[in-house]
Amino acid sequence: MADPLAKYGIYIDDLSKIRVLEPEVANQTNKLKEECKNFISKIIEFQTNSDEFIEIIDQIANEVEKEKMKTIGTRNLLRSIEKERDAQKQQIQAQIVEKSMELERLRIQYDSLKKIEMEQLETIEQLTVN
Repeated sequence: MADPLAKYGIYIDDLSKIRVLEPEVANQTNKLKEECKNFISKIIEFQTNSDEFIEIIDQIANEVEKEKMKTIGTRNLLRSIEKERDAQKQQIQAQIVEKSMELERLRIQYDSLKKIEMEQLETIEQLTVN
């Protein structure tokens, strides 16, 4: 009885329901429909995971950028401190040279005054002896 109806495109399935599609084609269509639903759910899950991953990577990138800026700021601060220290070192060295020159000048002046004192003492001694 199924064959005469099949000529007209009418089929009877296992549940004795009348179908317009062949039962095998209907089964394959249902299988394909289920596989498509599974595929779509997996794609949605993949999209969700991808979005979460991208969000995490963006957060990490922002943190890295902040740390990078802190590091650059610290490096610049260290460079300025180093330059300041070099300037202070040069200033102190210049002061050392200046003080050394003043010390030498004062030594010479002291020696000169000592010599004058000796001469004056000799003169006083000679005047007192005479």
